[in-house]
This record gives sequence, C-alpha cells and structure tokens, in this order.
Amino acid sequence: MYYIGDLNQFRPYYQTNFSGGIVYRYHYHSRLTFRANFTAGKVEAYDSESKIEMNRNRNLQFISPIREVAAGIEFHYTPFQIGSKRHPATAYILAQVGGFSMDPFVYYDEVEKLNLRKLGTEGQGSALGGRRYSKYQFCIPLGLGFKMSLGKVATFNIDMAIRKTFTDYLDDVGADYYVDPTALAAVNGTEAAYYSNRSLDGSRFGRRGNSTTKDWYVYTGGMITIRLGRGRECSEPR
Repeated sequence: MYYIGDLNQFRPYYQTNFSGGIVYRYHYHSRLTFRANFTAGKVEAYDSESKIEMNRNRNLQFISPIREVAAGIEFHYTPFQIGSKRHPATAYILAQVGGFSMDPFVYYDEVEKLNLRKLGTEGQGSALGGRRYSKYQFCIPLGLGFKMSLGKVATFNIDMAIRKTFTDYLDDVGADYYVDPTALAAVNGTEAAYYSNRSLDGSRFGRRGNSTTKDWYVYTGGMITIRLGRGRECSEPR
C-alpha cells in the first residue's frame, strides 16, 4: 500500500508498506462476481526524500494507518468457473465503494507519537481553521486483476486498485498556505505551530499544500480464496 498526495505527487510505489486483509466473494455469474473485503495497512511520506527542492524545503512528513471496508463487483473479461478446464482463468475489472479510517501522526524524537489531527496544524478546532477533519472517510476502489482456478476448491488472484478519496487530509496537509504561527500557538499550542511549518528556510509565506486536489492511496496484492460449500455451476452468458 502506498499514497499519492501533497507529499508524493508523482512517484508510484513510494514508501510502500506491507498490508493485508480478508475477502468474501459470491460468484453470481461466469462473467460477474460480487466481492466484499476488509483491508488494513499504512501509508507514509517524507518531504526530506523528495526530488523537488521546494518540497524538501517544506520538510513535512506523516504516517497514517488505514483500515478499509469495501464492497462491489469483479467483472470478468472472459467467462470464469472454479474448477473448470474450459474457463480456468480470466482478467477482471474491480469496482467498489467503501469507507476507511485514517489517523496521521509523526514521531517526536523517533519514539513518541504525535497525532496531527488532534494538534490542528492548520488551525482546525479554532477560528483559524474551522472544524477538525474526520478520521472516517469514503473511498471508491477502482482497479484491474487476474484470477485463476486452483483445482475445484480454490482460486489465486492478484489485483491492483487505486482508492479515490474525498479528503485532502490523509497526509494532514490541505491548506495552500501556512497560518500565522503566533496565532496558532496561542490557540492550539506550540507543538501545533511547530508541525504546521517546518520549512528549512523558516518562511511562513511558502506553499504548504494544494487545496484543489484530493489524496489517493493504492493497494496491490495477491490472495487465495477457498470455496465454501459445494458451490454450483455459474450460468453462461447468452
């Protein structure tokens, strides 16, 4: 699992983390499967590793656990049936809707976790920034995959799906510019002011983020599913 947003705009599979989960499928048709899954992982990014000088100067970072529940369909490019010699494998399109939880944080002195959402680094929770963003968000997973039958009782799959989200705060960075550090320290504390603006040149008029775009995250994985019960023959398309 990895993330795309203000702290990683262009690099695929940057700071990838191991993730996992469980999945349930119902093979409704040889061309259609209903699917529900729970996925757990984390995403992270560091301006200090950016190839863009302006981002390195911004010097922000974050880590966020992800817990996702989603459901939708797999539409097969060709007919597929578990245990079938005629239709043993297929590529498919994955389309789902779901929700996930996030909770961006940083490590203080590489030991203590500091919750960025609670700090209010853009003035959230005060008159400077309005309400704090929610740690619970919606997402739309869209992707491609391949599945093949392993005998009569199991399948092997591999798929990759990008998650469209409706939040710009997966990385705790949403505003275009920094708030006044003195005012922020007065309402949300000195830690909020420090983690709001960590620019190496000390400027408070630099670019913090891009409010016109939302954040994304991507999951790529393989899985083995086991048939529950005797199953039945999926109907063929006419």
